[in-house]
Amino acid sequence: MNPLYEAALRIQAFCEAERWRSCIIGGIAVHRWGRPRSTKDVDLTLLTGFGGEDVFLDRLLTRYRLRDGFSREFVLTNRVLLLVDGFGIAVDLSLGAIPFEERSILRSSLWRSPDGHDLRTCSAEDLLVHKSFAARPHDWLDVEDVLDRQQDRLDLDLVRRELKPLAELKPETDIFPELERRIGRSRRPVRRFE
Repeated sequence: MNPLYEAALRIQAFCEAERWRSCIIGGIAVHRWGRPRSTKDVDLTLLTGFGGEDVFLDRLLTRYRLRDGFSREFVLTNRVLLLVDGFGIAVDLSLGAIPFEERSILRSSLWRSPDGHDLRTCSAEDLLVHKSFAARPHDWLDVEDVLDRQQDRLDLDLVRRELKPLAELKPETDIFPELERRIGRSRRPVRRFE
């Protein structure tokens, strides 16, 4: 059994038992929609809304512990909860509250992992939004993998609509031109060798 999938199943089951809305994003979602790659943590969006985060945090800390060097203040200021489960696996929770995060969870679906676990991941389109917004070098590689693997099955208009207001929060980055460049590269005809 893959320990990462097991950790994802545990946090997902915990959220479901609490009747919390959530979905897996990040590397495990890339395994579903792109190509498997090395990842060391489970990334999840947990819909908390604004103002009630302490209730979620208190409940999560009955089962998980904060990673060394991170405080409640950090969690509430940055809206990210960096945890470690009882098996030493890192679990990163984004405290979701904005409309995109809610819609992303609504569009999520179950995926049967290679280990046979049913994991709820974000859609391929929402993964592209998450990865484009993060805009780190490895995120752009993940974007390319998803674009290449999903090709014409993607609703790129949805990606653009969802990314637009988020990109405006990071005016110093060229998220849209970079995404469009990668979309253009993914749509090149495949050259066949005879």
